[in-house]
Amino acid sequence: MELSFGEMMVIVLAIVVLFGPDKIPEIARGLGQGIRKMKGAMEDVKSEIMKDTDNPVSDIKKEIDKVKKAAQEYDPTEKIKQELDLRKQLELNSSEPKKETEEKIDQLRDDYNGPVSR
Repeated sequence: MELSFGEMMVIVLAIVVLFGPDKIPEIARGLGQGIRKMKGAMEDVKSEIMKDTDNPVSDIKKEIDKVKKAAQEYDPTEKIKQELDLRKQLELNSSEPKKETEEKIDQLRDDYNGPVSR
């Protein structure tokens, strides 16, 4: 339903003549409150319908939100750090002594026959 400018002016003129200029603000306030209540009721009904129905769009939105949250929590460097820590622990816990350590120990023994710097 479309109203032209001329039709709206006729409606406004009729309201002014019927109710007078003093009552127009009161009528406008009441009309505004009624429209707000109607919109609120429509939103409530709409939200109830959306809750009650198995809406695939809302399921897709929930899945997208889950993926976004997982992507934000994912830290690619964490796996690398864990692997490096594991390697360090393995190196520290290995039972094989290093050759450099053996050579130093051997060079300090009294029965060592090689060049010694003491």
